[in-house]
Amino acid sequence: MSTQSGYIAIIGRPNVGKSTLINHLLGQKIAITSNKPQTTRHALLGIHTVGNAQMVFVDTPGIHQNSKKAINRHMNRAAWQSMDFVDLIVQVSEVNRWTEEDDYVCRGIAQMPQPKLHILNKIDRLKDKSRLFSQLEHIQAQKTNWQEIIPVSAQNGRNLDAVEQSLLRYLPKQQWLFPEEQITTASMRFIAAETIREKLFRYLHQELPYELGVIIERYVEEGNLIIIDATIMVERPSQKGIVIGKGGKTLKLVGQRAREDLEKILEQKVLLRTWVKVKENWRDDEQIINSMGYSDAQLPNK
Repeated sequence: MSTQSGYIAIIGRPNVGKSTLINHLLGQKIAITSNKPQTTRHALLGIHTVGNAQMVFVDTPGIHQNSKKAINRHMNRAAWQSMDFVDLIVQVSEVNRWTEEDDYVCRGIAQMPQPKLHILNKIDRLKDKSRLFSQLEHIQAQKTNWQEIIPVSAQNGRNLDAVEQSLLRYLPKQQWLFPEEQITTASMRFIAAETIREKLFRYLHQELPYELGVIIERYVEEGNLIIIDATIMVERPSQKGIVIGKGGKTLKLVGQRAREDLEKILEQKVLLRTWVKVKENWRDDEQIINSMGYSDAQLPNK
């Protein structure tokens, strides 16, 4: 039996559900999610091997037109660079909310040679189902030459079997790119930082998480214990107090929930220690951004 494999870029503006889609297609969580836009900052590979096929998903940061900060420029660059080597491009948009940034993504991929699919996500939010057809027509009218347009609810797992079958139609016939048991190329330092950042998104208010970053200062295994030291970067002293919380309550909760998740992933006991550091405009500091792993090559050369 011949095998199929290929890289699949999952792209779109922020907060359309790209990471949720990939996690559900993989059947395992590798990408952090939240209901806030711009949660994903790196291009991350998720590997799904089923039958004779291997799909390598590239979860990309949300593409946005305003890139004032160095970290935002990195996010845009990571998203667009991911499409240099992929075999298939999948744009994700959300029902009832087509924006200028969706148009921007469409224009950006229109001239790219790879097959292109469009996934209209969050259809569970569509109260008037008769409106679905007009939204699909609008997407079809974009000058992007879609091979297929598929409505789904990634959160509820609705129509994801159809997505998988469609993806298989466009995968090249070639040997697998990774071992069958591998599910991601990310390092455990990276996953630890992302797990902590997800909990910060979850337990802090609407705006603050965008000004937070996580640096893993130490990651060592000592017998059956993994020791992780993490620094949470903030931009202002007032933010440090918010992250720590009254009597250290918020930081303790973030650390506890992150440790519990990491112990499930690693299947080992974890000692997680966190500190909060104030550094004004750290998101414009290339050295700090690099120390968070943003300069690491997550994407292979092809």
